[in-house]
Amino acid sequence: MSEVASAAPPVAARSKSSVYWIAVALTCAFIIIGSLVIAKDSGPAIFLFDHSSKSFFAPIYPITIQNGLYLMFGLGVADLWVRYQATSREQTYLDMELLPEEDEAILQIDQLGPIRRKVVALHAPDDSFLPQLIDQSVLQLVTSKSVEQAVTIFSSILELITHRLDLAYQTVRYLVWIIPTTGFIGTVIGIAISLEGLVDPKKIDVEKVTSGLAVAFYTTILALALSAVLVLLQNIVQRREESALNRAAQYCLKNLINRFYTGG
Repeated sequence: MSEVASAAPPVAARSKSSVYWIAVALTCAFIIIGSLVIAKDSGPAIFLFDHSSKSFFAPIYPITIQNGLYLMFGLGVADLWVRYQATSREQTYLDMELLPEEDEAILQIDQLGPIRRKVVALHAPDDSFLPQLIDQSVLQLVTSKSVEQAVTIFSSILELITHRLDLAYQTVRYLVWIIPTTGFIGTVIGIAISLEGLVDPKKIDVEKVTSGLAVAFYTTILALALSAVLVLLQNIVQRREESALNRAAQYCLKNLINRFYTGG
């Protein structure tokens, strides 16, 4: 088994808050660059940013429904990036061969201490999979010298990690829901603006009607498109992370729990 010291520890990921701030900065840069590059009052500018002199939001631009959708989408992508980095970290732990993998290897009580010290030396985050499974299982084996109790602790920890993993995607699930909801709110606002232009049947405000309908349709189309992309990314990342958890659990069960020999 290769020593952990010979393998470089995982690079510490950026803090979650910093990733969010980077996402906000990139989203704002996208809106600013898009507003400067795409001519105001043009079709793409109205559809993508509601950047029009006739828009209801013209006095407070760049505060528009479309730009708000981009911001929420950026936060969702940032949250998924954090989960993607966590999955990559777990693969790094698996590649370190923290446990003996030879078919004939048998673990006894005096070999568990060095294994736990190697795991502790990684300084793994609290939300890591493999280091936590190994550390708690080894601790239980050392204290109880019972495989049955170790299996019980292993199953409990695995259940807690699975629940924690599910909770980690609550933010993305909320954003997937709020983005199309915001789009529908934009639809209602757009229809309300259009109706204002129809108050006087003798003098229909065509500009207000058309600008209101633009808000109504464009926000819904954009919101549904962004939500669809975010759902796709969520499914890809979540499946990848759940697979990493399954590999970590199988690795720990095969190379630790099943190899332990009490000598009795």
